[in-house]
Amino acid sequence: MFVKSLILAAVGLCTLPAAFAAEPSPGIAHKAILSLATAQQVAAHARKLAADKGWPCALAIVDDGGWPILTLRMDGAPVVAGIELAQGKARTSALFKRPSADLENAINGGRQAAITAGLLMMKGAQPIILEGQVVGAIGISADTPAHDDEIALAAVSAVQP
Repeated sequence: MFVKSLILAAVGLCTLPAAFAAEPSPGIAHKAILSLATAQQVAAHARKLAADKGWPCALAIVDDGGWPILTLRMDGAPVVAGIELAQGKARTSALFKRPSADLENAINGGRQAAITAGLLMMKGAQPIILEGQVVGAIGISADTPAHDDEIALAAVSAVQP
């Protein structure tokens, strides 16, 4: 009798996860993520614009936690430290969920304490928003801050509605 009860209990436990899987819990939120395929699309748009304009660059795409998904440096990119700059800009944009230029503007506007955040607060990064959520960011290091921002904006707009 005891063995039969154990077997029935084990069978019941095996079907328990299936019962929970059928009905999503209202306490679990959906989180959009930035896939490698989408990051590659963003990078392709950035590279095309940079090549068309003659502004070879380094670029980095990170997830919403600032972790690298993709980095590359185009042939002829003028700044040797461009990859590090692009990664820092992208990480800053992802973590603050806004363009990195917003933080640069805050510092230039007198908010000196922002410097202590330990991030790279330079123009040239834009958040990537999918399904209404910041899922990552792209950072660009080309030749000027204006070009960096133009490339980042164009790349992001190519995958956003």
